Amino acid sequence: MDLEEAFEIVGEFGPFQKRAVCVLVLTQVYMACQSMLIVLVGHTPEYRIEQQGTAFGQQEVLHHVIFTEDTDSIVTEWLLIKQQAYKVSLAGSLFFAGLLVGNVVFGPLSDKIGRRPVYLAGFFFEVVFGYVTALAPSYEVFAVSRLLVGLMNGGIGLVCFVLTQEYVGKSYWAMTGTLTSMTFAVGIALFGALGYLIQPWRSLAIAANSSGVLFFLLSVTLPESPRWLYSQGQTGRAEEVLRYMALRNGNAANHLMLQGVGSAKASNHDNRGAGVLQLVIHPVLRLRTMVLMYIWYACSLVYYGLTLGASETSGNRYVNVAMYGLVELPAYPLCLYFINKNWAGRRKSMASFLFLAGSACLCTMLVPENTGTLLSVTLLALVGKLMVSAAFNIAYVYTSELYPTVIRNAGLGVCSMSCRVGGILAPFVPSMRAVHTSMPFTVFSLSGLSAGCLGLLLPETLNKPAVETLEELVSPTHSRVLESKALLYEGYKWKSNHK
Repeated sequence: MDLEEAFEIVGEFGPFQKRAVCVLVLTQVYMACQSMLIVLVGHTPEYRIEQQGTAFGQQEVLHHVIFTEDTDSIVTEWLLIKQQAYKVSLAGSLFFAGLLVGNVVFGPLSDKIGRRPVYLAGFFFEVVFGYVTALAPSYEVFAVSRLLVGLMNGGIGLVCFVLTQEYVGKSYWAMTGTLTSMTFAVGIALFGALGYLIQPWRSLAIAANSSGVLFFLLSVTLPESPRWLYSQGQTGRAEEVLRYMALRNGNAANHLMLQGVGSAKASNHDNRGAGVLQLVIHPVLRLRTMVLMYIWYACSLVYYGLTLGASETSGNRYVNVAMYGLVELPAYPLCLYFINKNWAGRRKSMASFLFLAGSACLCTMLVPENTGTLLSVTLLALVGKLMVSAAFNIAYVYTSELYPTVIRNAGLGVCSMSCRVGGILAPFVPSMRAVHTSMPFTVFSLSGLSAGCLGLLLPETLNKPAVETLEELVSPTHSRVLESKALLYEGYKWKSNHK
């Protein structure tokens, strides 16, 4: 039997999978806390400098600073103000730089040596570096630890998402992927509440990191992905994991035997088929990856750009952090509903949400900026963020379905890399107001609309069998929107040259 038939016998989403997915999904709370940590621990309170008329050098100025707010942060401890203020943003940038590298490195690594060892090793070191952050004796140690935490966070976040998909039957991929994104948003809101309850920054960092110890211990019991084992030709081990799942699900699977066709193909390649290089060499993957990279980049640019604009209003910073997460929650039930409908599916739903996000930005740009319409501008910006959050979630689920198992993490890693580039560029877009007040929203609008158009070129994956090997991408039974007859011919040539 093939893998999908085996999951039907084992149970596509039985008690064992529910427990395993629950552990992986709840881990997103920990990852969200690490992602948002700098927002609260890097808070710059109001301050004044004594004897303003006196000419001080930089070091002398720091000795005359008085903070008017009762706040404990890295700014107050290491006096990161004036010419030193850039260090707060630098620490945040280092974390996201780590995310970018982690996405690129951990994806192919887990495709090569396995999901479980990469996930557990990355998780362990993220917790260790998280405690280094909390106990850092100097800013330099703090900054380096944030880079390392970001490196691990970006890598294991990707592998964690893939595992939630590969433990269950394909019909549940959309649900588990959506739960992952939703829990991350809830984690952001919970971090805001945690920051309100625990104000000292070191205590907050320790509390936020300690949840990782619990989730790591729970993750140790998780098995290797049976889909990855099968794709690597390790049919025997894949059968063992599936029987273990069946036993925990209360199903009889004593005579479960997987066919060796797909695994033999993977084995004959000696892993040559898996790797980032194949995203460029393979004719089908090349076009698909180019489109997906732009979609992920646009989603990130619009998402973080609108978040930056929506958070400019004054108010309690803990409430603002919580709202940053809560505003995303309605997006996930919406996309979960649409992507499972035959008349919508993954492709049309993602493209539609991107169109709506771009349209909301366009409408925001047309609303006059004055006191009477400020609420409307804010509302439209939040609607845009809601729509792009839904598109972003679908992009995760959709991308994992578009790539074969042997190269899934590598594909997600490259797409996540382009996503981080969009996030890095997003803060610079508001500065385009110097050219024209409508320029930032013009950029967001064009990005959303163009990404929506390109998304329509991708193939639909709803109710289609999961692709395990590269050879299946050029099979005539897998029709693709991006694949013309010429492209199929080129694909067959590629297949014959790599036998």
